[in-house]
Amino acid sequence: MINVKKAFSSFSVNDIQKAKEFYGKTLGLELSSGPEGTLVVPLSGDTKALMYPKPNHEPATFTVLNFPVESVEKTVEELSRRGVQFEVYNEPSLKTDTRGISRGNGPTIAWFKDPAGNILSVVEAA
Repeated sequence: MINVKKAFSSFSVNDIQKAKEFYGKTLGLELSSGPEGTLVVPLSGDTKALMYPKPNHEPATFTVLNFPVESVEKTVEELSRRGVQFEVYNEPSLKTDTRGISRGNGPTIAWFKDPAGNILSVVEAA
């Protein structure tokens, strides 16, 4: 049947080179090349996420990757210095401060987008 031990996540990007630059250099992740022009992002344990190029890519309207961090404040500060822009929300169920940090409605979290428009987050580990 299905082997959940080998399951992985995947999402598309419109420009694999921009994705490689952003995820590898800006975020500092150790990427590897996957099959047929894809990129592999190692996650916890043996889990991986696969990024694949898609010419008619549409950005996800939900968070595709969450990165647990010790301090959202410090991480937002560091990533902002590297050029990452955090999303600012002012909706009744989703409010952030001017830096893009949400507190009090669940875990402390901040959302940002990759060059393809996919939504990512840094979330304070419990």
